[in-house]
Amino acid sequence: MTDSFPLPSGAWPELKPGWVWLCGAGPGDPGLLTLHALNALRQADVVIYDALVQEAILDWAPQAEHVYAGKRGGKPSAKQRDISLRLVDLAREGKRVLRLKGGDPFVFGRGGEEAQTLIQHGVNVRIIPGISAGIGGLAYAGIPVTHRDVNQSVTFVTGHDQSGETPQSLDWASIAKGSQVLVIYMGMKHAERIATALLEAGRPADEPCAVVCSATTPDEKVLETTLGRMAADIADSGLEPPAILCVGRSVLMRQVLDWQALARGEAPRNLDPLNRGRPAEAS
Repeated sequence: MTDSFPLPSGAWPELKPGWVWLCGAGPGDPGLLTLHALNALRQADVVIYDALVQEAILDWAPQAEHVYAGKRGGKPSAKQRDISLRLVDLAREGKRVLRLKGGDPFVFGRGGEEAQTLIQHGVNVRIIPGISAGIGGLAYAGIPVTHRDVNQSVTFVTGHDQSGETPQSLDWASIAKGSQVLVIYMGMKHAERIATALLEAGRPADEPCAVVCSATTPDEKVLETTLGRMAADIADSGLEPPAILCVGRSVLMRQVLDWQALARGEAPRNLDPLNRGRPAEAS
C-alpha cells in the first residue's frame, strides 16, 4: 500500500501540528478503513497503534514514526495512563499524532479515556469512528447481528473489566433475559464463567453460539457451537484470542450466509436455517 491511491476530491480535514486524532482502524482487514482514516495516515508524523492494528495498515503512513502501544490480556503491556500521557507529550512537541485503535475507539477501546485526558491537558482532538469487530467481524463470518426473524435487540458487552476478570458490574441475569442476541468482546478467557451465568439466567443450553477469532484477517477462524458446549469446545479447538463471541439464533444464519465459503466454491449448508418455510423477504 502506498499513497498512490487517490482520495476523492473534496475538502478533507487537515491533521494539524499539536493535534491528536483518535481513529478506528476497523477489525483487521485494511479494506475496512474509512477514507478519513486513510487521510489521517497520510498526514501523521507519529502513529501510536494498538495490538489489533494490522501491519499492512501502517504502510499507508511511510513518512510517520510507528510506535506500538498494544494492550493484550495476560501479556506485558504499557499502562493506559502512560499511553495517554505519551499522546499529550507528542502533541505538545508539535507533532501531528494519529492514535490508531482496532475496531472503533469508543467501543471497548479506551478511546473515551484517552480523549478525555487529552482535552484535560489542552490538546485538540478529532474522533474518527471505525467498524467495530462486533459488527464487522461477525459479518465476515456470515453472521448478521440483527435479523427480523431472530431479534429486535442486540447487546454488546465486554468479557473482562480493568482487572482482567469478568465484569462484576454486569447483571448477567438481566442481560440474558433482555436481548435475543449477545455479542461479547474479549470474552474467550472467561467463556466458561460467562456461559454458566447465562445458563443460570435461563438461556437454553442448545442456543447457537459462535466464536470468531482474528476476524476479517487471513487467520480468521470460526467455531460454531452451543451455549452449553461453548467453553469445552473452545478448549478442545485450541483457538486463541482475539475473539468475538456471539450468542443467539442469528448464528444459524451462517449456514446460508458464509460468503467466504461460497467464494471458495462451497455450497450453502442450509438455505433455510431458521426453518421459516417461506421466502426470506416475506413479512
